[in-house]
Amino acid sequence: MPASQPQSTRRRFLQTSVAAAAAVASPLLLHADNKSGGKAKTVGAGEHTYECHHYWGELPKSVEWGATHGVCIDQAGLIYIKHQHGGSQPMDAIVVFDPTGKAVRSFGKQYHGGGHGIDIRNEAGQEFLYLSDVKNRQVIKTDLLGDVVWKKDFPQEPGVYKDASGYRPTNVAFAPDGGFYIGDGYGSHYIHQYDKDANWVRTWGGAGTEPGKLRTPHGMWFDNRPGRTPALAVADRANARLQYFSPTGEHLGFVNDLLFPADIDIQGEVMLVPDLHARLTLLDKDNQVITHLGDDPQWRAAVLGDGMKMRKQRDRWLDGKFVHPHDACFDKDGDIYVTEWVEGGRVSFLKKVG
Repeated sequence: MPASQPQSTRRRFLQTSVAAAAAVASPLLLHADNKSGGKAKTVGAGEHTYECHHYWGELPKSVEWGATHGVCIDQAGLIYIKHQHGGSQPMDAIVVFDPTGKAVRSFGKQYHGGGHGIDIRNEAGQEFLYLSDVKNRQVIKTDLLGDVVWKKDFPQEPGVYKDASGYRPTNVAFAPDGGFYIGDGYGSHYIHQYDKDANWVRTWGGAGTEPGKLRTPHGMWFDNRPGRTPALAVADRANARLQYFSPTGEHLGFVNDLLFPADIDIQGEVMLVPDLHARLTLLDKDNQVITHLGDDPQWRAAVLGDGMKMRKQRDRWLDGKFVHPHDACFDKDGDIYVTEWVEGGRVSFLKKVG
């Protein structure tokens, strides 16, 4: 890829002197506590075994978590968490932490109540955030301090929307040529493609279960793992599958060993899929399951039962168990950060020990 073209670094970061120093100092640990106070529970198996450190991160006094929706990591090693608070008093929707869990800044009061996807990309040496706002029905590009580059409302070119009421974008994926894709996960179930200059290119999808159709295209990732044909992987959540498309929108296939997939991250040959139904899944380069993290049918039945009230009942949450993973990402060491769609929020740090 030419140096002048954007490089897709969403949810990943390269080691820099700043990040290395912070990580060496303490990779865990402000408020990465477990309820029991004992040894951390583990999930996974073999080389994909992780210690679970729940309730990670020390919030600034000006912010209290709403449902924790999105996570990404910049090249300096800072972790960006986006949440959706339902209270009447506006508060910053994005909090930025160093690798020890200390908050270094927060911003985004204008996204209060609409905080959803947060994605990051290096473009010719500068990093930018792509923010999906489900309340204001926009995708916003900002720098790392939150200064706005542009805002995008629903695309009028494809003629699939009567007005903004049908559009609620949930996440963005980045194409190798500098373009990007927007998933209208909570609106009308379309994928919208844009070029490197943020001009609309094409739209496909729409509600349905047949190949090429979608029900809640919630998260996405451009999958160009070694040995695979480059393609867009979409977390087709309400259809309980990943759906693959060519870069120009032709349906290619499905991955079905999933429950309610919410988003995607990739590191090396491994794909990470946070599943809103109480687990995370790791897939190999052939999309065969390596392991399900935290998978427990009895626990899942309790989480999903009684109208999913457990998401509001913190006293029922257990160490080493997930309630509703909404987003997750790898860091440079292969550790995982998880954000959950639960009342009052929860961020977990999964330290790789396998």
